[in-house]
Amino acid sequence: MGKKQYYETAKPQETAVLVAVPSYRQTDEQTNEYLDELAFLTETAGAQSIKRFVQKLDKPDVRTFVGSGKLDEIKAFVTEHDVDMVIFDDDLSPSQVRNIERELQVKIVDRSLLILDIFALRAKSAQARAQVEMAQYQYLLPRLTNLWTHLSKQKGGIGMKGPGETEIETDRRIVRDKISLLRERLKKFELQNFEQRKARAGIVRAALVGYTNVGKSTIMNLLSKSEVFAENKLFATVDATVRKVVFENVPFLLSDTVGFIRKLPTKLIESFKSTLDEIREADLLVHVVDISHPSFEDHIAVVNETLKDINAAEKPVLLVFNKIDQYLEQREQELLEEGHEVRPSIEDLKETYMAKVHAPALFISATNKVNIEELREELYRRVAAIHFERYPNNV
Repeated sequence: MGKKQYYETAKPQETAVLVAVPSYRQTDEQTNEYLDELAFLTETAGAQSIKRFVQKLDKPDVRTFVGSGKLDEIKAFVTEHDVDMVIFDDDLSPSQVRNIERELQVKIVDRSLLILDIFALRAKSAQARAQVEMAQYQYLLPRLTNLWTHLSKQKGGIGMKGPGETEIETDRRIVRDKISLLRERLKKFELQNFEQRKARAGIVRAALVGYTNVGKSTIMNLLSKSEVFAENKLFATVDATVRKVVFENVPFLLSDTVGFIRKLPTKLIESFKSTLDEIREADLLVHVVDISHPSFEDHIAVVNETLKDINAAEKPVLLVFNKIDQYLEQREQELLEEGHEVRPSIEDLKETYMAKVHAPALFISATNKVNIEELREELYRRVAAIHFERYPNNV
């Protein structure tokens, strides 16, 4: 018997450099936080970011987004390290993509395409896959002039999933036909969803909303005692999940919805209309916030702005600050570094401006099951009030 032969079957992880072009008004701290998020998106999509480039400009260059000097700097690094792609933290115009790709000779990915790619990875149901595909084709349509055709023959990876893999698919007529077919398919899904929601019309509905990766799915599992996929990745949940929950003989429907994010592609919001209907038609929104994140206040603002965009801003909201265990650890470390030996507590949090400005607000840790009973009680109180107002004979 000869020696066994072993072959490498795993595809090497793609490498990427990240590019940000902030305005002079944006602080360096904000820029770093935004690039951290872009790096997390890149990791979620399956690639590794190995370098960051930042250029502050009054406005991006019309032709190549960054200035010619910065582009030469990026090109030198990409060539030297054989980088697979360059990812921009903003949306690029079709001509900018073509010009930058011509200069760098690697795949160019903007923020919208990266997010679409992650949604393509995460979509499980037939409806979610159709919604993502629709958004991909709408993104692709104005970018059909040989987009990465020479690169797609050599490599797959980010930006190459679904639409756009072969040259024949880049024919405008075919893409428009596919968009029309998907539109019809989504209408059927919307009709099915409408019928399902009509059948559930007699029951109070609550929806979990929030920035991506704040722990909504973990909370959903705790409250509904179900197994909804939860992971420390951005957009772990793309499909809306609805579960029936009963507290103290008061039934209600709880839905876990797709997380929001800064600069969420408009086409994606439009495509996920039926999923977002779960938010629009809810009686109560449970807004989950990761209090341990340094930009949690910005995240609250992004979610509120998105709710406004989908006409759901006027709904009653229960604000839930999650991951207090991580926050308290961070705060304790800060106090120790400042020479204080005080250990912060949940009671301290209840006295902060966060609790007073957003009252009522709850502070929990879904992972460590801290204050979950308080969340149940407050949710029951809110749901029961709506239920008994709607059905006074059930009192």
